[in-house]
Order: sequence, then structure tokens, then C-alpha cells
Amino acid sequence: MTVTSEPTTASATQQRSASGRYWIDDWRPEEEDFWENGGKQVARRNLAWSIFAEHLGFSVWLIWSVSSAFLVAQGFAFSAQQLFVLVAIPNLVGALLRLPYTFAVPKFGGRNWTMISAAMLLVPTLTFAWAVQNPSTPYWAFCLIAATAGFGGGNFASSMANINFFYPAAKKGAALGLNAAGGNLGVSIIQLLLPVMVGGAGIFGLVKARDSGIDLEIAAYVYAALAVIATLAAARYMNNLTSAVSRPREQLQIVRKPHTWIMAFLYIGTFGSFIGYSAAMPLLIKLNFWVPEPAPLGTGVFFAYYAFLGAGIGSATRPFGGWLADRFGGARITLYSFVAMIVFTLAVLWTLTQLTPNPTADPAIALDNKSWFPWFLGFFLCVFAATGIGNGSAYKMIPAIWRNEAEVTTEAGTPERTRALGVATKEASAALGVVGACGALGGFLIPLAFASPWVDNPLSATKGAFLVFTLYYVVCAVVCFAVYLKKSSSRASSLAAVRI
Repeated sequence: MTVTSEPTTASATQQRSASGRYWIDDWRPEEEDFWENGGKQVARRNLAWSIFAEHLGFSVWLIWSVSSAFLVAQGFAFSAQQLFVLVAIPNLVGALLRLPYTFAVPKFGGRNWTMISAAMLLVPTLTFAWAVQNPSTPYWAFCLIAATAGFGGGNFASSMANINFFYPAAKKGAALGLNAAGGNLGVSIIQLLLPVMVGGAGIFGLVKARDSGIDLEIAAYVYAALAVIATLAAARYMNNLTSAVSRPREQLQIVRKPHTWIMAFLYIGTFGSFIGYSAAMPLLIKLNFWVPEPAPLGTGVFFAYYAFLGAGIGSATRPFGGWLADRFGGARITLYSFVAMIVFTLAVLWTLTQLTPNPTADPAIALDNKSWFPWFLGFFLCVFAATGIGNGSAYKMIPAIWRNEAEVTTEAGTPERTRALGVATKEASAALGVVGACGALGGFLIPLAFASPWVDNPLSATKGAFLVFTLYYVVCAVVCFAVYLKKSSSRASSLAAVRI
């Protein structure tokens, strides 16, 4: 194994001169001796810095989810529908960027692309800082700046594709789960800390609002500085794998495989729900449980105290989902996750039927709705927990599916098996990007469904959206069972060799 940023070992003694000191020529994670004699340490170091960079990407991606709730108080005359659209735009761009970001890892190298993608976060952060300081900034400019926040959403695909190459099949579920959870946690952290950093109060009221007012640009400057740190850390501590190099045409072969689109459909239900609900939660709380008077904290439930909890729960349960998938099979855990999402989404919908619409003008209505908030929050957090578990288990399924197809078509111990497993790893990494891109579309569609410009009453739009989401989860559960678990399914039978 060629790596010069680690102390040399018996398995890491040669240096690649053609491509530089941060390239690894010999990478055999499936071989136990290789893994224990240096490979594991290198993989863990790359995973740690990948998590850091991806965490920042998610934070920047979702910076509008909580900052949008402060814009009206800052003097920007935006409607609730405009704010939901502003929250949705980064998710659309992030979803579209995930496919090219996935292909960037084999093209440029995992270390090199992590440097580039981290440096690109300076664009959305610095332009955000400029826009929020000028109340005359037009809405269309905010939309363009919000679109650049999608750079952070693209980071997920390249990070997951990169880490997939570093770990053996038996450890991919946990490694990918940790990598994804570190990124997902960025959503919760930005929603927790942004109100504190900008002076808008937070952490359940333990941090009070600043007397001098809110300064949204402070959060942008903090994350711009962290992006610089991530760029330098990737340059110093991460590696590229020559075995991860492939042509885009080879990677695009996965779009012809039915499993790519089946898993994309399921991942829209798990990750799409996680990122969509995370983006919309601050505005959902603000519109249904809070009124702005008396300033600065208003009456009812102040959104900044609770907005981060959903993303935090979903992030924390994601590696647990990966671990459960390694132990019991990804398809089974994914199915159970959808069942839980159906039950608890219906419970959230029930709490919404108890609310009085539009408590924007009457503090008494806000106080009445507040009595239902613990039920709303508790059931919603259960939905988030289920999405996190489903995210981890679904991502475990992808490399398992491709590896199993390589094994059932070749003989053990043959050169054909070795080549097939190498191709399977590359294709699985590409599939992770395609599936991740499709899943992120949920982050765009869910806030738009809550906005529903064709529905006059925002609360009615919210209830209608949750009903549609529940029906989608039912379809996802049926598909997961029929394709990967049903005993009479010939496809399921052919996949019985591994726990998918």
C-alpha cells in the first residue's frame, strides 16, 4: 500500500512518484492482514476528515432552513410561501450536483475533490453574508445565493463514494453510516448554533437574544473560516486511491440497472424525508405555534429552541441503522423503518387536526396551539428517528446488492471473481451518488408541498402534504418487501447469499 502521509509499515513501503505523495497504489481492504497492518488506520483517518468536510457541507446546505425564519424580522418583506421556496432551492441544486460530484472522485481523487468541494463553500457563505446585511437585496438575488448553498449538498455524494472505496464489505454499513451521520448532523448543528451566533437566542432559552439585534452574517463568516480549515486539512491528511479511478462511461452503466432506480425510489422516502423535514421544520413551528408579539421572542413556541432536534435525532440514528443492517440485513431494517414512518406521520397529522389555523395575529390562539406542541414534537421526532435508521440501512443495501451480483455470476477464488468485485465496488459507488441525488430531491419537494400556493390556508396545505407523504411511505414499504424480502420472489431468492 503506497501512502507517505502515514508512518511506513510492512504493507506501506513504496512511494508513488508519478502521481504524488498522497496517492495509494495498493489498496486491498478485503484482505485481513492488509487491513490490520496499516489499512484500517489509513481508512479511519480519511473517514474522520471526510466526516468533517461533509459536516460543513450539510451545515452550509441547510443554512437557509433556519436563517429564513429570521429574515422578516430583519426587514425583508417575504411571504411564507417565498420563505418555503427559499428553503427548497438549495435542496434542488444539491440534488442535481450529487451525480457529477460522485463522478468527480474517480476523476480527480477523493482527497483532491474534498479540497475543491470544501473551498467551494466560500461562495455560498460569503455571498450570504453580503445579502443579509442589505434589506434592499431583492428576492431573486436571495434565490441565486441560496442556490449556491447546494454546493454543500453535493458534498455528500462524493464523500460517500470516496469512503465506499476505503472499507471492506463487512464494515461498509457502519463506515458509511458514520460518514453520513456526521454530515447529517451538520443540519442539526447549524439549526442549533445559528440562532446563538447571530444573537437571536437559542438552546431552549439558555442563550438570550442580543439587545443590539440579529446579525446573520456572523454565522456565514464562521462557516467560511471552517471551510478554509477543511480545505487545508484534506490537503494534509487525506489520500487518493488509484483503484478508485474509472471512466464516467463505465460508471453510467449503473443507470441501466433496475436496482439503481428501486433504491432511489426508497431513498427518496428515507433521506428525502429527513432533509425535507429538516429544512421545513423551523418554518412549520413558526407558522403554527408562534406569533411575533411581543418582541423579541413573541408568544407561543419559539422555533429557534426546537428546530435542531429533528435533524439531530435523524443524524444520531443513521449509524444505528447501518449497524442494524450489518447485523440483520438492510432490506428488513428499511422495511421496518417505513412502517414506523407511516405510523408516526399519521400521528403528526392527527396533532395538526387539533390546531387552530394561522395564529399570526392572535396570541391567545398561539397559546392554545402551544398545548399541542409536545405531541407534535414527540411524534415528529419519532419520524426523524425512523428516517435516520432507514437512511443507514438503505445505504448498506447498495454495495451489498452489487457485491452479491458479482459473486453469483463468478466462481470463488478466480481472477474473474476478483475483477467482478472491483467493478462492483466502482459501480456501487456510482450508484450511491445516483441514489443520493434522487433522495435529495425530497428536500426540494417537501418544502414546496408545505408551501402549496394553490391552498389558501397554510395549515390545510401542511395536513394535505403529510397525508401524501404517508401514502408514499406505504408504497415504499410494499416495494421494499416485494423486491428484497418476499420469499417467493425469484430476485429475493437470488440475493439470499448475503444480508441485503
